[in-house]
Amino acid sequence: MSTTPEPVTVIGLGNLGRALAETFLHNGHPTTVWNRSAAKAETLIAGGATAAATAAEAIAASELVLVALLDPTAAQEVLVGAADAVRGRALVNLTSGGPQDARELAGWAAEHAAQYLHGAVYAVPQTIGTTESSVNYSGSAAVHQRWQTQLGLLGKGTFLGTDAGLASGYDVAILAGMYGMLGGFLHATAMAKVAGVSATELTPMLVSWLADSFPALSAFAKEIDSGDYTTEESSLAMNQAGLDTIIQASQSQGVPAATLTPLKKLIDEQVAAGHGAASLARVVESLRSAA
Repeated sequence: MSTTPEPVTVIGLGNLGRALAETFLHNGHPTTVWNRSAAKAETLIAGGATAAATAAEAIAASELVLVALLDPTAAQEVLVGAADAVRGRALVNLTSGGPQDARELAGWAAEHAAQYLHGAVYAVPQTIGTTESSVNYSGSAAVHQRWQTQLGLLGKGTFLGTDAGLASGYDVAILAGMYGMLGGFLHATAMAKVAGVSATELTPMLVSWLADSFPALSAFAKEIDSGDYTTEESSLAMNQAGLDTIIQASQSQGVPAATLTPLKKLIDEQVAAGHGAASLARVVESLRSAA
């Protein structure tokens, strides 16, 4: 393989796209960029990037094309609009979306003689290109292998498998867990403030408690995968009573329990179905049955 940095194209110049382009430029790669709003390319042009007039022109400029747009609809619109240019290209889509979105674009790319790799980025834009950044990939193993050095500039890369939807499957699940935690944190600080405790005072104790609770997630995961929810510890009935107390306390303080009542409803459903002695993890069965 040539040691000369190879050309790279970045489609989409939001915070992530700009960080991608800046990283490639910093590492000496001729970088072509395109964005619907051309003004977003000005700083990159000053740094040595080449701005393409159209998405098709940008895609034609490089064998490796990274896509970082607002959502799956935008990514699909841009790529479909440049369909004549994608033949023979390695399309690495870092746009957030669901597993089916990635699988549909992978199928479309195959129909147009392009190879598709989907990526889920775990970093804030300013950490792209550092050891604090990581990216999960799934889809074309050939693309991941061929362009591993270039993709490695963005952060630690992990290839999950050839199903293009895997990276997104992990991503949206992880983010759902993150937002659940953030919702709990915000609810906790609201209750604390009413009780005269500042968020700053509460947070170290809350973080410590959460850290001590993390091992329970691995135990719950084994129960969920096995389908065996037998427990002598954290039963649904126990959690139903405990959550009732917390909800009542919250409401008595004038703090709506909006982040807690959906979980309470799922627990109530499982207890009413005769599973009060089962592990709290059995709540996942209510979520599965609704899918």
